[in-house]
Amino acid sequence: MLEVRDVVCGYGNVVVVKGVSLSVAAGQLVAIIGANGAGKSTLLRTIAGLQHALRGEILYKGSPITNASPRQVLSRGIALCPEGRCVFPHLTVIENLLMGAYLRTDRDGVSTDLERVFDDFPRLGERRRHLAGTLSGGEQQMLAISRALMSRPELVMFDEPSLGLAPNIAERTFEIIRQVCLSGMTVVMVEQNAQAALEMCEWSFVLESGSLVLSGSGRDLVENPHVRAAYLGGGRES
Repeated sequence: MLEVRDVVCGYGNVVVVKGVSLSVAAGQLVAIIGANGAGKSTLLRTIAGLQHALRGEILYKGSPITNASPRQVLSRGIALCPEGRCVFPHLTVIENLLMGAYLRTDRDGVSTDLERVFDDFPRLGERRRHLAGTLSGGEQQMLAISRALMSRPELVMFDEPSLGLAPNIAERTFEIIRQVCLSGMTVVMVEQNAQAALEMCEWSFVLESGSLVLSGSGRDLVENPHVRAAYLGGGRES
């Protein structure tokens, strides 16, 4: 479904992602783990059209989307739930959700999806007329996820979904992401909690200093000595 081929990207003259190649099959839940500054978020932003690739190619369903605009990428069926939630604080909950559906023309479908959000997240329903900036961190994360899904994407990317959340809210967030994948969407997730990410994903990639150094099933990488030492608190590699 998604192919990244030898992609190089960064900021100005600083190269952050250094020739990364990976592929994601339809219906998979894929995790990308690595230390801060490894290039994980930059890679997602490049796929989403928010960052330009300096080299390489990105294919979606076999067609190139390299350096397409964010609008074009979204119209193809790829949505990004960004790091730090990035809700529009001075818009209401319902206005934030409608921003997620701004490319859609099926008004009845949008209304149905709004009601589904409020059924799934009653707290958002209760606060639908409240400004998003007044929500708690957990509520804002639910709003950010729901806003991304309002475009009805086929592939949704989550950038650090548990960042800054209390453990119980983070676990709820992971459960929502599992359900998103079970509903038929393809999921790519960048996540600081490597243990949780590897336990829930089907396949994972490890980025270090902008390069892809490991890939494998979540189960295999949990047992990998390097991954355990570097990301899971498993002590030194033997």
